[in-house]
Amino acid sequence: MRIAALILSFVGAVLAASPAPAQIAGGYAESPTDALARNMKILGGDSTDFQALVGAGRASLALGDIQAAAGFFGRADEVWPTSPLGQAGMGAAMALSGDPTTALECFARAMQRGATQSMIGTDRGLAYDLLGQHEKAQADYRAAITARDGDEARRRLALSLAITGKKTEALSILSPLMSRGDAAAARTRAFVLALSGDVSGARSAIDAAMPGSSAKMGYFFQKLSSLRSDQKAAAVNLGIFPDSGVQMASATPVPPPVGPQRTASPGFSAPSEDRMKSIQDWLARGDSASATVEAAPVQIMKPQQVASVSLPPRITAPRPQSSTPASVAIYGSRKLWLQVASGENATALPGEFDRMKRSNRNLFDGISGYVFDDGTRARLLIGPFRNSEEAGIFADDLASVHIDAFTWTSQAGQTIRKLPSE
Repeated sequence: MRIAALILSFVGAVLAASPAPAQIAGGYAESPTDALARNMKILGGDSTDFQALVGAGRASLALGDIQAAAGFFGRADEVWPTSPLGQAGMGAAMALSGDPTTALECFARAMQRGATQSMIGTDRGLAYDLLGQHEKAQADYRAAITARDGDEARRRLALSLAITGKKTEALSILSPLMSRGDAAAARTRAFVLALSGDVSGARSAIDAAMPGSSAKMGYFFQKLSSLRSDQKAAAVNLGIFPDSGVQMASATPVPPPVGPQRTASPGFSAPSEDRMKSIQDWLARGDSASATVEAAPVQIMKPQQVASVSLPPRITAPRPQSSTPASVAIYGSRKLWLQVASGENATALPGEFDRMKRSNRNLFDGISGYVFDDGTRARLLIGPFRNSEEAGIFADDLASVHIDAFTWTSQAGQTIRKLPSE
């Protein structure tokens, strides 16, 4: 279970390193915060600008706001449904949120639309690592080393090699980054040593990178080598440490979530804990009202810095309505849903939905649950919704009672089963 309870002093040190800058036209470096602000300004004039949506999604990922990134990439996919970039971005967001199965589905669609291995390898490799398919992961990372995310691909490759017992090669892969003083590579090196069972070396390496950190990380370094390979991948890439009740700092730092912390029920996967639904609501409306209405600032966190983006105030939308008749199954056209849980065992989902309803009867009054099962993973759904705006606002209502949700679109011909009414 992923619990956002970081060792605060260590996280502060990790976040002191700025995220990698992005390259834009003109040849100068741009921080993720600046990239997000620039693209949001473009979207204020045209909320369907595809490049700005993709740019905002990538900047959000770099800032650790996975939920916002998913919203931007989802909107980009709607604007240009034949481009691979929307699905590739969604795949990256799903991998970073700890849902590698959904991530691979997104990457498969991106490949169908023309994406290459080098384009998606950095993020698809992570999804494979999280599933314990390390040879596939390493092949993807190697293909991406010469691409735009080459440095991150190199760091993730080193971790994957260490997970599979190839310590010497892992350290060699990091050498070019270490030679130029890459701070993230120094942290990665500490995890490589810990994964290889060299706890003393790992402690020395992390102290060299961030003095005093080894005292806080010693327990995790000792335990890393005893984990399953997929658990090792989750621990060092996402900071998810099994059965400890603590989310440790990962080799590649991600800013901690802001606001109430949420956890998933046992056996189910919850989406990202970071939320920026106001942005998604605004984009879903497809307008540029921000220039004419009084807006509330949304703060976007960076290492000790804050950028403010003005967004229109929230509006109130109706609860989910559907013209679909009550039936055992829905067959048909594309429909928009909110996914509130998932798991390999579809038979457990009705019980999970009943638990949600019993705990929040007012919110779920008149709301039905649905299940989609593709044979490998089942999704617990609410809806269908008429548009993204209504889905986003109901997702905010769910968030208020600590239920995470994200949008998912069913395709024509897929079977969605309605759960029996109480």
